[in-house]
Order: sequence, then structure tokens, then C-alpha cells
Amino acid sequence: MFFFLKKSVLQLSCDSFVGSLNVMTVIVSSGKPPQHTRGLTKLRLNICARMDILKSLGHPEEIFNLFRFKMGGCRAVMPKLDYDSMSQTLRTCYVYLNQTSRSFAAVIQALDGELRHAVCIFYLVLRALDTVEDDMTIPLDKKVPMLTHFHTYLYQEDWCFTESQEKDRQVLADFPTISLEFRNLALVYREVISDICHHMGVGMAEFLEKKVGSMKEWDQYCHYVAGLVGIGLSRLFSASQLEDPEVGQDTELANSMGLFLQKTNIIRDYLEDTKEGRAFWPQEAWSQFAGRLEDLAQPDKLESALSCLNLLVTDALRHVPDVIAYLSRLHNQSVFNFCAIPQVMAIATLSSCYNNPMVFQGVVKIRKGQAVTLMMEATNMQAVQTIIFQYSQEILQKVSLTDPSRDKTLHILAVIQGKSTMSQSRTHHLSPMYLSAAMLLAVLSWQYISTAAAQAQGTGDV
Repeated sequence: MFFFLKKSVLQLSCDSFVGSLNVMTVIVSSGKPPQHTRGLTKLRLNICARMDILKSLGHPEEIFNLFRFKMGGCRAVMPKLDYDSMSQTLRTCYVYLNQTSRSFAAVIQALDGELRHAVCIFYLVLRALDTVEDDMTIPLDKKVPMLTHFHTYLYQEDWCFTESQEKDRQVLADFPTISLEFRNLALVYREVISDICHHMGVGMAEFLEKKVGSMKEWDQYCHYVAGLVGIGLSRLFSASQLEDPEVGQDTELANSMGLFLQKTNIIRDYLEDTKEGRAFWPQEAWSQFAGRLEDLAQPDKLESALSCLNLLVTDALRHVPDVIAYLSRLHNQSVFNFCAIPQVMAIATLSSCYNNPMVFQGVVKIRKGQAVTLMMEATNMQAVQTIIFQYSQEILQKVSLTDPSRDKTLHILAVIQGKSTMSQSRTHHLSPMYLSAAMLLAVLSWQYISTAAAQAQGTGDV
């Protein structure tokens, strides 16, 4: 859930899912690749397919799931969307969705009924708002009123902004198309989207000239850019009547859903952000270990950097019990998939980040095979609890005896594991079945690569 979040407001914890699967999901959803991707399809699928197999060699279940996903398993969570029944402007909105939301546009498109269109428009409205916030070429005296009044543009038929230099500027330049489809939504959806847009714009304006200082301010910032998304989506779920009213009414749980994903993104993207002059780690945390936030990337500061990292991971983990409580209330399968998949990928990402020097040296990503496996497994509450237990156990095994946050980390992990189950074991050890199927896996792996290359060749000839 809630994968259109800040950093930039819409990135998720699973950027490893972009590459070749990004092209694949677009093809699955629309029936054919969009024109602008065709020239790249052959190269991306060919190279990425080989890399996916290599990265998952020690995890045979991931190789199997990559092959299974490629050969049609993706349709279980990414059913084909009927574009023929849509108006031209609504089809355009889905084009923008696929262009801007990357990996998980297909999961939005898998939502049931009219909720799908409401969430699509909600996403694009917030993406446009975020594009304004991220555009450093807009002077503050112009940007602040744009942010605080952005919700009013939804009812101005001709409003657009053509001066943006951001990569997703099209959602601002063609905002009349998006606002038209917004006005075509039922009133219950329009009220939610407009209200969340208003509060988010005000919050963004507040933090334009304000750094994230205390841990409380970190929560406040994440609330504005992600928690509000969770609250808005929850209200949309209830408004659609696919979920009970309490899902939309319990803002505390919905807020935690957004905060968990947002904090995971912020933690993971330390190096990228500091290199670009952005500071999202709270000063209250990093000032305990360094004079400047960027100092944590220095090799001689590694021990302090890891202590700061583990402190923030521990803080993010405190939202997991709320995640479990939230997901346990959901009844509709498409809503559950939409919500659960990003959450399990987030805890997998946190497990990869915890006590990991690579956070300060490069990019920490979960394997594509790992992402596909999580995506295909996280379709019921029992499976999600098992996944959460597994990754909490992985983190537990990494907790150092000398880590300053050790006691807090152990406490929250105990709480998480108490709310999780291990009714069905997910194991990464090679069982006799896997050993006896080693040759079959090799054949399937080669067939996966060959199929991808052949399909890419065919696509390139279109």
C-alpha cells in the first residue's frame, strides 16, 4: 500500500522492481508495450533477465518464481486492464500513471471497480503536487501559494503549469486532463482527494524552509508526505464500500502504513539524498553521532554511521504492529494486494539496510527475484505475517551486542514477532526437492532468458 510517497513523494521501497519487470508490467497491463518503450525492450529484457538469474542463484525459489511470473503468474496480481471502455482522457491518465509510477502502476490498475479510477486520479493529483514541490526552479514566493492552493486547481478547468523543469512535468502541463477526470469521479471520492491534497500542500509548504530536526518533526514530515496518503487511500477504500467504514476512520493505523514506507525510503536513500543536498534524516538522530549529516559517509565514521542507521531502522519498525493490525482488517483481495505488497517489500528492504555499510557507500536494493517472490506470496494475512516474522528474525540476527539502540531494537522485534505467526515456514535452504530439481531449474532459467530475448526481438520488429 501507499507507494506514491515522498522521496520523491512517489518512490517505493522496491526500486529493484523497475528494470525489465517495469517493461513487463506495462505489457501485461495494456496488452502491448507503449511506443516509447519499444526501442529499449530488447536490451533491457535481455540483460536484466540474465542479471536476475545470477543474483538469485543462491535462492532457487526466486529463480522458479521469476520464471513463473514471466510465464503468466503476474496475471494473478496484475490482471489486464480494459482500455477500450475508457474515454480518451481517462486512457491518457493511465498513460501518465504508467509513465510516472514505475513498478507498481499495474497494482493500482488491479484494484476492483470504480476504486481503480479514483486511486489512479488520486495518484496523479499528488504526483503533480509533488512535482511542484520538487522543482527547484520555482521561486519560493511562487511555490508556497501554489502548494497551499493546489487543491483549488482541481475545479479550475483550464489551470496548468508549463514552466516546470522536472521529469514528470507532463502531469502539470496537461493538468486539465487530470482535473477533468477528477471532476468525473463520484462526490465521495472527490471530497477525499481534494481534502488530502489541501493538507499535503500545506504541509509541504511548511517544510520548504524547515529542516527535519527532532524525531517528532520526522514523524510530522512523514505524515504530511506519506501518512496523509495512507489516510486518503483508506478513506477511498471505505467510500468504495469494498472495505468497512472503520478502515477509513482509523487514521492512526492508516498513518502508520504511510510512515513505515516513507521512513524505509528515507533510510535507504541516505547517500543519494546527501549527494543532491537533501536532508531527510532527523537531526536529533544523526547529531548524536556526527557533526554533519554528510559526515556519516566518511569511512572513519562507519561505526557511528551504523549506530545512527540502526536507531532509525528501529524507529521505523515501531510502525509494523500497526501495519499488521491494518492489513488484518481488509476483506477485498485487490485492496489487500495493493496494501500488502509494498509493506512486505519495505520490511525486506529494512532488513537489507540494518547494520549495512552499503547504505553509506552505494545503493541497497532487494533482489528482483526476491521482490517477485514477495509479490506472489503476499496475498493473504497468514502469508504476510510469516514474511514479517522471517525478516524480523533476519534483523534480530544482525543486532550487535554493542549497538546503542540494542534494547529498543530487541523490544520492538519481540512485539512484532508476537503479532506474527510462523504457521507455514518460508525457508531459503536447499531441500532435497530443490537438489533433485537442480538441472530442471537450470533449464527453466535458460528458457526464461531465451523467451525474454525472443519476445524482445519480436517487440523490436513491431
